[in-house]
Amino acid sequence: IILFLAIPGPGNLALITSTSKGGIRGGLAATLGVIAGDQVLMWAAVAGVAALLVAWPPAFQAVQWLGAAYLAWLGFRMLTAKPGAKPVLNILPRHYFRQAAVITLLNPKAIVFYMAFFPLFVDPARHQGLLTFGVMAATIAALTFVYGLIVVLLAHYLAERLRAQPWIGRLLEKTAGLFLLGFGIKL
Repeated sequence: IILFLAIPGPGNLALITSTSKGGIRGGLAATLGVIAGDQVLMWAAVAGVAALLVAWPPAFQAVQWLGAAYLAWLGFRMLTAKPGAKPVLNILPRHYFRQAAVITLLNPKAIVFYMAFFPLFVDPARHQGLLTFGVMAATIAALTFVYGLIVVLLAHYLAERLRAQPWIGRLLEKTAGLFLLGFGIKL
């Protein structure tokens, strides 16, 4: 879960953007939004959406291709953004939770993880129904909160330094764009 969270993607950008605009409170609200989006995707997988995608491969391939295109598009926009242009992920003040949840629900990385990778952690012979999934949901939420808190605190600390050195922020945006574009191509 921690490795999955650390892969650059729209969720991390939402946390960083929310923190830079709304401080620690904005970043924590976005963290809770990411957790909410993850929970919806995880419980959708439990409810059988993952099995539906496995049973109907064209639907799963469509999700993969749309997700790959979305990540590549975000990466391309970040790479080609002009200095001073509005952010690629323009999160509005006081909407940090909602926008982070929507970004997570539309995040191809999260969709692919919960629909394809997450079911591999469930042993059909040993799981205890909803108890197993409840423990997994609580574990994912706790790890996401700790990870989000670390990202928010680091982003808050670094945002103060980046305001004094705008070229570093542009370099980080281009680097994130390169990662997203590469991840989209690989996916």
